[in-house]
Amino acid sequence: MKYPTSPTPTANHHYPNYPRSTSPLPAPANYQPTVASAAVKRYKYLRRLFKFNQMDFEFAAWQMVYLFIAPQKVFRNFNYRKHTKSQFARDDPAFLVLLSVWLFASSVCFALAMGLGWGKVLLFVLFVVFVDFIGAGILVSTLFWVVSNKYLRRDVDGPDVEWGYAFDVHINAFFPPLSLLHCFQILLFNNLLVHGGFLSCLVSNTFWLASIVYYLYITFLGYSNLPTLHNTRIFLLPLPVLFIAYLGSLLAGWNLSHMLMDFYHHRVL
Repeated sequence: MKYPTSPTPTANHHYPNYPRSTSPLPAPANYQPTVASAAVKRYKYLRRLFKFNQMDFEFAAWQMVYLFIAPQKVFRNFNYRKHTKSQFARDDPAFLVLLSVWLFASSVCFALAMGLGWGKVLLFVLFVVFVDFIGAGILVSTLFWVVSNKYLRRDVDGPDVEWGYAFDVHINAFFPPLSLLHCFQILLFNNLLVHGGFLSCLVSNTFWLASIVYYLYITFLGYSNLPTLHNTRIFLLPLPVLFIAYLGSLLAGWNLSHMLMDFYHHRVL
């Protein structure tokens, strides 16, 4: 007697209108249209932003660790949320709060490593938080949200990508580069990176290469996690160009960390 076999995890058997997904992550167990409007979800999210006793910081810290070692596991949790709460985007701001604290602390350390005074340290932190993180994050998230909804959806009449999810993908992808460039790189700054020479350039530009690769790969995982999208490999298309630019920067002796330091010094003058 033959028993029916269960479908593979990546097969969109609960999405009859979509072909088999090429995503490296399993599709949600079922699909439920989002009931709450974007305004309602945004209101609930912001209302919890200062209710620290309702946030799961332990789970948010777990996500930060796994964004380095196994980012696929983080996005599987987004699938579970879609199954249980009918939305992919986070409803718990704990990750955003922890990331903001990490960004503040790392920016202060970064500014002190550059030898800035306390007044310029404050100005530097304000620039990093409100321009580099919030401002750039909203612009990048909105750009990817528009592109994915306009060009990557399998069915224009099907479910669209939530803006909140696009922002979640961005902050997920933002955390590893932030840690590499604002934290781990600082440990080598005064002993190696502040000096010239090929070794300094190699280490510095390799940090930048790893950071951008992390960002692109996690962004790809985030959008390929959505069974309503296809052709999400476009987020990986810059990788060959990125590697060629990396080799070119080494041959030209362009130390990206030094260039960033010069930019930051001029920014806070």
